[in-house]
Amino acid sequence: MRAPLGDFDNARPAADCLDELTGPVATAVRAWQGPVPVEQLLYVDTDPDIADTAVFVEHHGPALLDASANCVVVAGKRGETTTRAACVVKSATRVDVNGVVRKHLGARKASFAPMDAATGETGMEYGGITPVGLPADWALLVDAAVVDTEWVLVGSGRRRGKLILPGKAFAQLPGAVVLDGLGVPVA
Repeated sequence: MRAPLGDFDNARPAADCLDELTGPVATAVRAWQGPVPVEQLLYVDTDPDIADTAVFVEHHGPALLDASANCVVVAGKRGETTTRAACVVKSATRVDVNGVVRKHLGARKASFAPMDAATGETGMEYGGITPVGLPADWALLVDAAVVDTEWVLVGSGRRRGKLILPGKAFAQLPGAVVLDGLGVPVA
């Protein structure tokens, strides 16, 4: 089927592609419930060598930049306590780690989580982390601009493949908190 965005002719319901997803993502798709039906979660097979946003957009066209989101893992620290969270922002922006994230987590210091912690704790590949299937005890911070986007392209848990889902679906993910200003323009 043709995807609702981009030039992808090979879109399939994610529920029909569970073997293409990491374990945590496949589990989340199987358990999907809420106002956005699971049939609206789509999977497209993509080249893992062009998974990074800039290269991906260069290959598939600049229109995807506004319809794409990145999911990054952050760590907030207060004393000896470290809190992990995932942040989803439009690809043309960056996460306001030291402002919005730090304040929301109640942390004295916030930073991007080390790659081995991000991949080890999510069960996902670096460069493919997605908000679908995150650890249950994590906060999921979603920029309001993502939720307001009709269809959003985001990682699938692997560098190979992407998920496409309605922006409003991000607000129904477990632990999701929608925040204005989470994504700030890249300087």
